[in-house]
Amino acid sequence: MTDAAPSLVFPTERLVVVSAGPRSSPLALREALFMEGDELPLFLARLRKGGVAQAVVVSTCDRTEVQAVEDDPARAVEAIVAALAERSGRVGAELRAELSVLRGAEAVGHVFALAASLDSLVVGEPQVLGQIKESHRVAAASGMVGRGLETLLQGAYQVAKRVRSETAIGEKPVSIASAAIGLARDLFGDIAGLAGLVIGEGEMGDLLVEGFRQAGLGRLVATAPAPARAAALARRLDCHEAPFEALARALAEADVVLSAVGSRRYIITVEMVEAALKARRRRPVFLVDGGIPGDVEPAVGRLEDAFLFDLADLEKAAWEGRAEREAAAREARAIVAAGVEAFLRGQAARVAVPLVSALRSHFEAVRRDVLAEGARDPEEATRRLVNRLLHAPSDALRELAGGGEAEVASLDALVRRLFRLRAEEAAAEPEGQAADADAAGPRRRDQG
Repeated sequence: MTDAAPSLVFPTERLVVVSAGPRSSPLALREALFMEGDELPLFLARLRKGGVAQAVVVSTCDRTEVQAVEDDPARAVEAIVAALAERSGRVGAELRAELSVLRGAEAVGHVFALAASLDSLVVGEPQVLGQIKESHRVAAASGMVGRGLETLLQGAYQVAKRVRSETAIGEKPVSIASAAIGLARDLFGDIAGLAGLVIGEGEMGDLLVEGFRQAGLGRLVATAPAPARAAALARRLDCHEAPFEALARALAEADVVLSAVGSRRYIITVEMVEAALKARRRRPVFLVDGGIPGDVEPAVGRLEDAFLFDLADLEKAAWEGRAEREAAAREARAIVAAGVEAFLRGQAARVAVPLVSALRSHFEAVRRDVLAEGARDPEEATRRLVNRLLHAPSDALRELAGGGEAEVASLDALVRRLFRLRAEEAAAEPEGQAADADAAGPRRRDQG
């Protein structure tokens, strides 16, 4: 009885991505799953406890996803969903319906497209690549990045670099702030000279402030619940600081309010905005709630002269604006598709390396056996070598050919491709080959 041949497992078949993103999951779920940077190591430890050995967790303002490489992808998905369910407080089965689960080549395509900023709310947003790299660094420091995941991410970085350097997407980087600025211009007409208030030092707040300042926003005031953070924020943004206790007065003086605290309680209430509008003599106020969870009481949006937009609103505006960048995006997608194809081809080639090595070792062993028998005639030696090398494959082909016409055609095509046989080459065995005792290998000396 012969040993069964080991199965070939392609590295990409071990890759899974479990994602709560803007296309697959509601904002409420993404808010519940969002993780600050210092929370990532703890969640990675939870994944390791669940049996996931290689994983990167990417958590941004619009998505939280786990990219993992495991020998048992189905079990890895179960462990990841269980960890996300534990964090969100939802039942695993209910949560699974609101998540996107990708495997294999489809997962590779997603990771590459995400790094190239083709899966962002606003195509070309540059921040996501830096966020992925930071998540990669944290996972590596936690001992959660092995060869498979490292190879995948390095491939994604190379493709992202090509997209930035070879398409127009990289010439005018945009962020989600562009959607907010467009909505503000619809309200005010011109942003230049307006007064702004930024609350909190979250990443989304930084993106919004940068975008509005480039658009011409005038005086800017910064505040935060913690005095030390308010002072640090004002220094970093080089703007005025307001005590958090004076938030009501700051609201009354601001035309544009950008909030990104995410403290799990409302920082701005209906009563506060109503009082601010009275002090402003009903001059409109534009509020962007970039907190995860939200900072502004939703009922504020129903007040006359208060225009409130949260991340869901900005997502909608961002998707509607994608058509303007579609030409550059098409070029970028072509680069990503080519990069994915090359990556998959390279991974497949790596799988064949052990097989080729085994074939070389086997052929060399047969060659040494023939030489050891001391055949002095080159004709005889080469005939024995060819017969022995072909004996086992010939028997296997005869057995497999019993699978039917389709099986025979597939085998014929494979063998001809492997050995580059021409169609006109005869398939008949050389005379006497089948009966040649040498085909079965060297005879024992005690057999004559």
